Amino acid sequence: MRTDTPWGTLPARDHLLAGAVDAAGAPVLDVVVPVYNEEKDLEPCVLRLHDHLARTFPYSFRITVADNASTDRTPEVAARLAAALPRVRSYRLEEKGRGRALRTVWSHSDAPVLAYMDVDLSTDLNALLPLVAPLISGHSDLAIGSRLSRGSRVVRGSKREFVSRAYNLILRSSLAARFSDAQCGFKAVRRDVAERLLPMVEDSGWFFDTELLVLAERAGLRIHEVPVDWVDDPDSTVHIVRTATEDLKGVWRVGRALAVGALPLDRLARPFGDDPRDRALSGVPGGLARQLVGFCVVGALSTLVYLALYSLFRLGAGSQLANGGALLVSAVANTAANRRLTFGVRGRGGAVRHQAQGLVVFAIGLALTSGSLAALGAASGSPSHGTELAVLIAANLAATVLRFLLFRAWVFPDRADRSREAYEDGPAAAAPSAGHADDTHHELGNVR
Repeated sequence: MRTDTPWGTLPARDHLLAGAVDAAGAPVLDVVVPVYNEEKDLEPCVLRLHDHLARTFPYSFRITVADNASTDRTPEVAARLAAALPRVRSYRLEEKGRGRALRTVWSHSDAPVLAYMDVDLSTDLNALLPLVAPLISGHSDLAIGSRLSRGSRVVRGSKREFVSRAYNLILRSSLAARFSDAQCGFKAVRRDVAERLLPMVEDSGWFFDTELLVLAERAGLRIHEVPVDWVDDPDSTVHIVRTATEDLKGVWRVGRALAVGALPLDRLARPFGDDPRDRALSGVPGGLARQLVGFCVVGALSTLVYLALYSLFRLGAGSQLANGGALLVSAVANTAANRRLTFGVRGRGGAVRHQAQGLVVFAIGLALTSGSLAALGAASGSPSHGTELAVLIAANLAATVLRFLLFRAWVFPDRADRSREAYEDGPAAAAPSAGHADDTHHELGNVR
């Protein structure tokens, strides 16, 4: 993998020039076919795919067979195909796992566009060019085939249909995924994106696809979806129950990592100015409406938490102590939630500083609410609990308006400013933190 590009930035997306790529001796597209014990289907798959690309694909290509430790004659078939067809090669891996195979081959490929498809060719090959065209043109970062798009035409049993739709519903509800089909075996990615993204993907099995897409989407990368014609393979050897169990474990792991900000998604940032949202337009406050909605939602939830904690603490403490404790706990949670959900700050960078600034904002809110309680006590002596809550709600509304203004202008400044700061700081500011080691250290077998 290339290491000459700073970790903190991705190069701006450009249209790939076929002539320049061909002159360098590398194909534009590398299609990986991961296989395990597919001695029967491998040869017709590769021959059909090779014929289709040779007739219809306007750029140079390569087909790579990634053998996942097969125990039958699959390695022999792959070697024979690689010897007979100059644009076919084979990799032999000694460990199973579709994700491991894709990570290994993609990490060592010199093609600027990387794709993969299942050996059964359930997806109509006419969707291949529409899949990779947005990556070649520089429009998108990743592309996926979707069996659940409105324009798709799918033939499969009710059991697999139910499992697929249920799984994607889980992704939407738990990880807020917006892509429609995580597990269709028909995907592509630009190599410069893969270089940054693959080391962050932990799974080496079937959940690899989902994790790749979730991280890319959360990092703000553009995912292009292509409706496909898809016919179920009745001889598929995928174990649905075991695969579903592993996928649910992966959903929990990724969701937890995203919730605590453990993933350095800022490594996938593009240079400042690549995104049109970086451009300052007069009279158009960047993201104000969306930020207001997010702040209101977080604020409403924080207020409920605050009131519940105040009522709980009030059972054993005075009003001032209960107010301070409830406000402190809810303020820390409020800052963390607004940091991620409202202002879109990802990763752990600056989290401590943001919480410290949030505590300053908390102190201002504490002064407002405590002052209101003190004024109420001086005015009425012993106010009822309901009166206290009413005054606190009014004071919190005033503190909320001030909190939003301070968050937007001071704690989490405009997105363009943050992007510019990260870009100007360079790779030192975005140095990779210790985390999951890239699985590409696995030894490769014979490369033919």
